[in-house]
Amino acid sequence: MFMSSSQWFLSQGRTRLWVAVAGTALAAALVACGGGGTDAPSGSTPPAAATGSYTSGAISGFGSIIVNGVRFDDSGAQVFDDDGNRRGSDDLKLGAHVEIEASRIDRAGGSGTATVIRYGSEIVGPVAAVNSAASTFTLLGQTVETTSTTVFDDSLAGGLSAMTTGLVVEIHAQWDAARSVYVASRIEDKPNATSYKLRGTVANLDTTARTFSMGGAVLNYGSATTVPTTLANGAWVRVNLQTTPSNGQWMVTNFGNESRSRGDHSEAEVKGIITAWTSATQFSVDGLAVDATNATFREGTAGVVLGARVEVEGAMVNGVLVATKVHLEDSSSHGRGEDYELHGTVSALDTSAKTFSLRGLTVSYGSATWKDGSEAQLANGSRVEVKGDLSSDGATLTASRIDFE
Repeated sequence: MFMSSSQWFLSQGRTRLWVAVAGTALAAALVACGGGGTDAPSGSTPPAAATGSYTSGAISGFGSIIVNGVRFDDSGAQVFDDDGNRRGSDDLKLGAHVEIEASRIDRAGGSGTATVIRYGSEIVGPVAAVNSAASTFTLLGQTVETTSTTVFDDSLAGGLSAMTTGLVVEIHAQWDAARSVYVASRIEDKPNATSYKLRGTVANLDTTARTFSMGGAVLNYGSATTVPTTLANGAWVRVNLQTTPSNGQWMVTNFGNESRSRGDHSEAEVKGIITAWTSATQFSVDGLAVDATNATFREGTAGVVLGARVEVEGAMVNGVLVATKVHLEDSSSHGRGEDYELHGTVSALDTSAKTFSLRGLTVSYGSATWKDGSEAQLANGSRVEVKGDLSSDGATLTASRIDFE
């Protein structure tokens, strides 16, 4: 849901699909059902000029940046937010969704060199209600679901229990169109927000009243500085909002650039949710059009449906992911001890509580196994690799294994 190196994006993703090339009918069909590609590809193989790789997914580790199991060297990468502003690598957070343009990926070593990284969230707004039993909360008329892999910023100690009515938060998430919920991968507080933000699908467009709905919110764009010519029911848009509603409507100040245009890449790998579906071979993942006509399906095609989590690899051609392999991601693979990986220098070591800080995250090591060293050797300044799961509140990484580096 992002764009090529000079453009910007929208992203979601916890799935892999391996892709090849799509035709005009695919792009048109997916746009019609809200899935969106832009230009249709002209062939079934990447053009000779296509180079490098394209990857979209949530950040699952640092020591460089780890996305979809690949470690990208980000030391020379340009980092941008979804407004096109230059940022630094310190702005990249665990659980945030990113798009990466990089060198060809070394599959044997699971590594690549990033040239451009883009990141952006789906929602910024005030919490309206919390349903602890369902692990959900609402804001700006949208329902957000938290899971065992949702990362809560350390400013939200206690995770969902820290979510109180009126608290302004920023949500990195994937849109599950089958259930009409946002599945959060990262949540952080945003106390100084001067505007709110919402990404979603347009419905009930009224061009006379200049309003439309998005989930349970009514948005008024009468005072928006610019209005995209593509605004229509079913379109995926990003809007910035005033922080105070008027007569029950949220006032749009401007529309973000949500073009789906991407450069050609000989390799592409995406994890995400199927957000639009025509058939098992023509669908969209997090707004990215996919042609899986010539793909192999490890688990068959029956599970390739709206709302399914998939992992895809292939090539990017004229903004379409042309799949060669499609894999249905099993949610049971999460929570088995090594969902996240961090590399860095130990600080704030507390041997009584058996915790330390690593790249801004609290690590609990009481149940960890050790490699190339022991717990007795752990000290502030130690260089370590930590693999583990999030605690129940999403604010602490519970280490399953710690390697000294």
